[in-house]
Amino acid sequence: MQDRPLVLAHRGASHDHAEHTLGAYLAALEAGADGVECDVRLTADGHLVCVHDRDLRRTASTRGIVSTMDLAELSELDFSSWKHPWADLDDERPDLVEEHGRVLTLRKLFEVCADFDRRIEIAVETKHPTRYGGLVERRVADLLQDFGWDEPGGPARVMSFSHTALQRMERLAPGVQVVQLLEHIPYWPVLRRVVGRDWLVGPGVKLLHESPRLGRSITAAGHDMHVWTVNTDDDLRVCQELGVKAVISDRPAYLLDLLDGQSDQAG
Repeated sequence: MQDRPLVLAHRGASHDHAEHTLGAYLAALEAGADGVECDVRLTADGHLVCVHDRDLRRTASTRGIVSTMDLAELSELDFSSWKHPWADLDDERPDLVEEHGRVLTLRKLFEVCADFDRRIEIAVETKHPTRYGGLVERRVADLLQDFGWDEPGGPARVMSFSHTALQRMERLAPGVQVVQLLEHIPYWPVLRRVVGRDWLVGPGVKLLHESPRLGRSITAAGHDMHVWTVNTDDDLRVCQELGVKAVISDRPAYLLDLLDGQSDQAG
């Protein structure tokens, strides 16, 4: 077995909490997650918000499009009730903090991570195609600079399925690590020839199950891996056998328990 991989919370502790909400991220950090992962989109008035889908039907029960709405409009919406629609009927449920279920800006997430009592890794995925094109990466680079995280050794990295977006990010913030996400096995032979020498590669864990050769090929090409979405003991085993550096999980507490159990057995 290789060294213990970092455990990053995929959209927060999203198995149990509404994704991309402050409540989901706080739950993950309090459970001991090494870091967090988020998707970002740009609002009509230029704010980066942590939202996966281009529209809000799934997570806020409205047909609104993120890129056409101002932050003030998004802030009026409930981004958490969809996850537990019957929660109001549970008398034993703890009182909810309203802010924990509202739209979360990337700046606010950065502030939470910066103020935590230990180093928190942050993986930011820019979504493409998007109405604002390269402006998304520019705003991410500006925010990283605001926090002093645009230098080598900082806690943040930027991920995307778009190779062009990562090239853009590398020009804007050359000190920030980038992660080429990989969704389909046949894409790798092409990407292998064009990804930067120091880039990380982020295959989906399903690909590693389907093709053990893929993981070995990525490693042989000199790239560390950050793998998504690792939610089971079998997923974790495959990643550890390949020496994966970071796993991104909806269930960070569960994976941490598995890793702690391995440490206890080894001890």
